[in-house]
Amino acid sequence: MSVPYIRPRRGSKEDPLRIGILISGGGSGLSALIKYQLSNPSSHKTELIISDNATAKGLKFGADFDIPAMAIELPEINDKSKRRIKHEELIHDKLIQSRIELVVLSGYMRILSPKFVKKWKGRLINIHPSLLPKYPGAYAHRDALDDGAKITGCTVHLVDEGVDTGEILAQSEVPIFDSDTIEILQERVKKAEHLLYPKVLDDYCSK
Repeated sequence: MSVPYIRPRRGSKEDPLRIGILISGGGSGLSALIKYQLSNPSSHKTELIISDNATAKGLKFGADFDIPAMAIELPEINDKSKRRIKHEELIHDKLIQSRIELVVLSGYMRILSPKFVKKWKGRLINIHPSLLPKYPGAYAHRDALDDGAKITGCTVHLVDEGVDTGEILAQSEVPIFDSDTIEILQERVKKAEHLLYPKVLDDYCSK
């Protein structure tokens, strides 16, 4: 099933775009985004939270901020390919039912299939913890430290059929210090992510 036609429009402070956020874990970026929306006139509004993990701590922000939140876990199907397709169909159907106009990935740890991406292309945004195209994939902080890099950061980009290869919308640099561990660097980059993501979404939604 393709995405039912939704007339492209600009989000505004008076009529923000309806966004759905996909998470997998603690949801610190989700929390920062919602707090931004509540404290600033914004062209986007979170209307749905979905996690692929029923134990994700970030789901609690649904109750905290009165936003529908739910887990849609992988169905019990032996065939991995069919399981993935069915899982994404369930997510897609819920997004449509909730009249979501833009899908935002915030710490979502599953790679979306080309089939799902095609349905939402141009309306699917991610933030990655490196200065892409450097250090794509799930181990960006480890890779940056192993490489001896002195600068890393975060990148907001459109999602395409590749892994962290979509059009770059904005980046923010973060220094790396000799004493950094993966955990310390991760927390520093997260602070930059929490500042960058909401503002880039505002700009993207308003255009």
